[in-house]
Amino acid sequence: MTDPKYKRVVLKLSGEALAGDEGFGIKPTVIKSIAEQVKEIAELGVEVAVVVGGGNIWRGKIGSEMGMDRANADYMGMLATVMNSLALQDSLEQLGIETRVQTSIEMRQVAEPYIRRRAIRHLEKGRVVIFAAGTGNPYFSTDTTAALRAAEIEAEVILMAKNNVDGVYSADPRIDKDAFKYDELSYLDVLKNELAVMDSTASSLCMDNNIPLLVFSIMEDGNIKKSSYR
Repeated sequence: MTDPKYKRVVLKLSGEALAGDEGFGIKPTVIKSIAEQVKEIAELGVEVAVVVGGGNIWRGKIGSEMGMDRANADYMGMLATVMNSLALQDSLEQLGIETRVQTSIEMRQVAEPYIRRRAIRHLEKGRVVIFAAGTGNPYFSTDTTAALRAAEIEAEVILMAKNNVDGVYSADPRIDKDAFKYDELSYLDVLKNELAVMDSTASSLCMDNNIPLLVFSIMEDGNIKKSSYR
């Protein structure tokens, strides 16, 4: 096989992906499978940064809809991403992959604070870096975190792993039988058609910084590696 197309990538994982078909919490077999896939590309020399959502534990939007203060609800969501990040770090290190978790909210007892230059240095040394706690600010999603960190560390692509679909569709294929899959889209098309591949803030940030996005299903083993060779 030829060398990977990308040297440095940001892998965006939804929190729901870690729950598998159980819908809540972290499913050990699923997180082990993801860690094995990350190990595959790390050992090929790809520098891997990861952003994990927290939807398998808590969603700030739901808390807000329940009447909770939006900022507090979002901070709870950030803490959920830290829990997921530590679980993924443990799975990767059990496979012998050196990993660092960096958080946007300081919690030095469990992770490093996010420092751009340090993150880049870890990547250059072959370590997987997991960015946790979102941007550190409420009202911003982990999609936006992935776009922001990709721009900051000069990643060549964002690999967006989905647990329910294998690409971008015109509508939710689980609901609309007439939904069709796009082979390629511009960010303008994503914004204009209000496609739910990522939120509008993240899409705009990727568009402004010319960061390509590849969407695939995480539920099929080997898909992270395949995406690195596209």
